[in-house]
Amino acid sequence: MPRRTATMLASTLMLIALLCAGVFIKVPYSEMSPGPTVNTLGEHDGEPVLQISGRKTYPTSGHLNMTTVRVTSADYNMNLVEAVYGWLAHDNKVVPHDTLYPDGKTEEQSTQENAEEFNQSQESAKVAALKEIDIPVKSWVIVSTVVKDTPAEGRLHAGDVIKAVDGTKVKAFGDVAKLVTEHKPGEKVVFTVVPAKEQAAAEKKNKTATRTEDVTITTAKSHDKGEDRAIVGIQAGTDHTFPFTIDIKLADVGGPSAGLMFALGIVDKLTPGSLTGGKFVAGTGTIDDEGKVGPIGGIEMKTVGARAKGAQYFLTPKDNCAAAARDVPDGLTLVKVDTIDDAVGALKDIHDGDTADLPKCTKS
Repeated sequence: MPRRTATMLASTLMLIALLCAGVFIKVPYSEMSPGPTVNTLGEHDGEPVLQISGRKTYPTSGHLNMTTVRVTSADYNMNLVEAVYGWLAHDNKVVPHDTLYPDGKTEEQSTQENAEEFNQSQESAKVAALKEIDIPVKSWVIVSTVVKDTPAEGRLHAGDVIKAVDGTKVKAFGDVAKLVTEHKPGEKVVFTVVPAKEQAAAEKKNKTATRTEDVTITTAKSHDKGEDRAIVGIQAGTDHTFPFTIDIKLADVGGPSAGLMFALGIVDKLTPGSLTGGKFVAGTGTIDDEGKVGPIGGIEMKTVGARAKGAQYFLTPKDNCAAAARDVPDGLTLVKVDTIDDAVGALKDIHDGDTADLPKCTKS
């Protein structure tokens, strides 16, 4: 056999051996790639994404697309060949497994957490949207969750309305932790609450619950390392009563990052005219009850997915702008937003074709 042929054969066999070995070598990485993008003004699986009843709605046009990211599952073991391919691929991103699944989270735990965040983002989107168009929303602080094997277990319950702590009126859910941590572990704290059952019964009758009860709980020491603060074992949250029904129908999506686009879709449907003027706008971002837009993960994947579907403009959270601007898909304009008010203003400019002064994302 000629030396050149033998060398090529040996090299080929070595390459094949390396590829085969790479298939069996597992690496602690996961992959992110562009996921589906859905028009919040349109339909998904045959039904409207946003369904509003009990209030006049208006025709819409164009797109206000929420965007998603696909990730490998928590129990998927990526091999070396897949990792190298992902690193080389332009539209994919390989990241350490712990980045997506910290603290050894299982697939089930991650799915549950994403579902809870998605539900909360829907509530915040409704509140922010209605506040943006000056429709009042009733809000109150509640016990969101009770941690097992803590002092609050059996004393407070999810859905209880927290009116006061130690006689001090509670105005926002952050007040609860602040008032509890004014105590030392082992001291007593008094919660004035409307029991969840009383609150539910009042809501059914469209009334305000008035009967309260005091619940005294002895605080415990936080399990957090290096901390000596008092806890009772609850997570406080906010509940709302809306003046009409807003349903968001979108299955198989998790996490909080669609909040901004849901809010904008609601605003568009509840106000005359089209926010987009028929343009294709996509975007992402968490949103809180006050309309503040927060950053999300996988921004590069979302811009790629949006542009692939035809988006011309992408509403980008301010804190994601630098990362998104490093590699902008051709034909896509990144618009920086920090609040829902920013986003509505940008959409009006896009509608009018007055885009020269849009706040655009830059690399710095």
